[in-house]
Amino acid sequence: MDNIILIGMPGSGKSSVGVVLAKALGYRFLDVDLVIQEQEGALLQDILDRLGAQAFLDVERDAICALSCRRTVIAPGGSCVCREASMDHLRQLGTVVYLSLSLEDVEERIHNLATRGIAMAPGETMADVYRYREPLYRRYAHLTVPAHGQSLAETVEAVKLALAAHRRADQS
Repeated sequence: MDNIILIGMPGSGKSSVGVVLAKALGYRFLDVDLVIQEQEGALLQDILDRLGAQAFLDVERDAICALSCRRTVIAPGGSCVCREASMDHLRQLGTVVYLSLSLEDVEERIHNLATRGIAMAPGETMADVYRYREPLYRRYAHLTVPAHGQSLAETVEAVKLALAAHRRADQS
């Protein structure tokens, strides 16, 4: 398929990069968090508070597995890697790009931890979430693009260059 899926930690720029990348490529943009909010009729944090993290991950998996699109940049939630079925479906839909950030960068960018809608177990820290998810992002990604120390435009350009190189490699 010809979709592009941006994965990474909360604050890595999946939505911001996704909107600009979609515009640059003439693609649609789809934010899975917004799809879940619309389906559930509530904000992500309210859904998490009501269901708990594990049940939320199932809701997220169901939303992801229902996706069917073409020529779309998809920004799933950072927790998409927590359910193998989610990632299997996203990998079938297109090229998965990991927007890589260090834990320090994530902590610097995320200030509203209690209201951001991040799937975390009670007592978990962002460091715990990062240690669990980061190897999964690397495992599921077709490409990894660093998202540190550059502007939004530079990150979008880096993703475009990585995608072009990936396509050339696939054709040879």
